[in-house]
Amino acid sequence: MDTFEKLAHHEGYKQIAGIDEAGRGPLAGPVVSAAVIFPVAYKNSKIKDSKKLSARNREELYDIIVSEAIAVGVGIADAEIIDRVNILQATFLTMREAVLELSTPPDFLLIDGLHCIPMQIPQKPLVKGDNRSVSIAAASIIAKVSRDRIMEMYHRQFPQYNFLQNKGYGTKEHCSAVKQFGLCKIHRKSFHIKHLNQTILDLFEVK
Repeated sequence: MDTFEKLAHHEGYKQIAGIDEAGRGPLAGPVVSAAVIFPVAYKNSKIKDSKKLSARNREELYDIIVSEAIAVGVGIADAEIIDRVNILQATFLTMREAVLELSTPPDFLLIDGLHCIPMQIPQKPLVKGDNRSVSIAAASIIAKVSRDRIMEMYHRQFPQYNFLQNKGYGTKEHCSAVKQFGLCKIHRKSFHIKHLNQTILDLFEVK
């Protein structure tokens, strides 16, 4: 899990940040990205893709990562920004913000996915990077926990959608709630929710 970090160190880079996001697919809530810089040769076999961890393990690892990393940064784009610029551009904005939030500036970026981000820093995108890089995996955990906490806050404000459980994803229950109560301010209107009766309800077989 540290192969790409080692390669970058061997090329002379000192502060290598892994970057990942959480929340590109939901119907509601923000997209959140995180950036993590670890010390040279850092290892932790428990750190892996956040999707492969339980919520409890993610919370435990969140504290470990924050404690042991050289720097951690988080970037957030809410539904309004996503609707205005589209989800891909909003994700780039949050990744850039996460990098700028790092207390130690990175000199190399490892990014989960296919794309580089618009920054003048050497970088390498890695498909399935959260399974291939410890710093990207750590960023996936930070991003996921940060976003889940935001959605838990929104659940208290809008309990009718049960964001505590669905975290804004288009579950059958969530779509039924939208049909009954309409949209709230954190729903992504550009995600075709306005056509819920024909499109999303049919997709999730909500009656």
